[in-house]
Amino acid sequence: MNPSDSTLKFYVIAGEASGDLHGANLIKELKQQHPDSTFRAWGGDRMEAAGAEVVKHYRDLAFMGFIEVIANLRTILRNIDACKNDIAQFKPDAIILIDYPGFNMRIGPFAKQLGIKVLYYISPQIWAWKQNRVHKLKQFVDRMYVILPFEKEFYKRFDVDVDFVGHPLLDAIGQYNREPFDETAWRQQHDLPVTTPLVVMLPGSRKQEVRTMLNIMTEAARRFSGYTFVVAGAPSLEPSFYHEVLKGQNVRVIHGETYALLRMAHAAMVTSGTATLETALFKVPQVVCYKGNQVSYLIARRLVKVDYISLVNLIMGREVVKELIQHEMNPDSVSEQLRGLCEDGKVRGDMMGAYNALREKLGGEGASELTAKLMLKTLKGTDGGAAGAE
Repeated sequence: MNPSDSTLKFYVIAGEASGDLHGANLIKELKQQHPDSTFRAWGGDRMEAAGAEVVKHYRDLAFMGFIEVIANLRTILRNIDACKNDIAQFKPDAIILIDYPGFNMRIGPFAKQLGIKVLYYISPQIWAWKQNRVHKLKQFVDRMYVILPFEKEFYKRFDVDVDFVGHPLLDAIGQYNREPFDETAWRQQHDLPVTTPLVVMLPGSRKQEVRTMLNIMTEAARRFSGYTFVVAGAPSLEPSFYHEVLKGQNVRVIHGETYALLRMAHAAMVTSGTATLETALFKVPQVVCYKGNQVSYLIARRLVKVDYISLVNLIMGREVVKELIQHEMNPDSVSEQLRGLCEDGKVRGDMMGAYNALREKLGGEGASELTAKLMLKTLKGTDGGAAGAE
């Protein structure tokens, strides 16, 4: 196959908001480098805006925790079957899997059996638990593109040669920060005080986690005066859902403007996930929060092999941001940590210095462009082999 003179059909699968963002930017780059490409996807609004035909929205796929997955197993299995049937009918040249291992590691072998190239963008976090899944990945992945600097060395231990492409958030945030921005006008447009320091609450993008996190965050916020607290509403969740969770509390929720809020933020309360890294790249002091189903947490604690839950600390290999997990995630602890972030100059300064080192570790911009280039090279057959090759 020669991508330069043929139509290419891609099938892209992402199961959450961050995958939708990175998938959308990758789709844009693939179309830029190979205009005669078509995309069908399981993803979200961003992928759709980038030109993909979205078959299933990730809001219908987001089940987190062992107990929640078991409770929704019938729906998950039905989704997997539907995806397989759709792939078989679409007959793509390549399938691009974006993280989301519980789903994608079932789809990948199926696509491989059909003779479809399987490209895995953004490694599942198998370095954290179930490391033996590397052997399964080697059986069906043609090439893998990783975004965290320690992942290439991890895969090398299993004789898997992967491409480290840098982190795509550097692209998204770098592009956003280069756009003109009038903070005063933005605040006035959203009816926010012009001069009061802004503290952002990021309770996650899944209904389960938002229900758990948001009330604790807002309770902590009530202990502060002289700050404006705003919830960054996830694009995948309706305003009515936040109204239901907040039960009439006088809390502002602003949807689809997370980057604008982080651009202005003095500090943030952040649910563990990609948002912790986004917050760090915007140089916003943060406290990382997580509280889930207790049984799921206890199971995970026995299986997970890493010392931290936030990407910031994982990448740096030390505690840069405070992590409040399970029983530690309560209004007293959150407000105590937040006060230091808001008012202690040394705490803020130390975190900013660590953020600068974090950015250096992640490399420069260009992850989406490089990944698209390498994927097209793989489809052309000039990359030297499959993901399992040394």
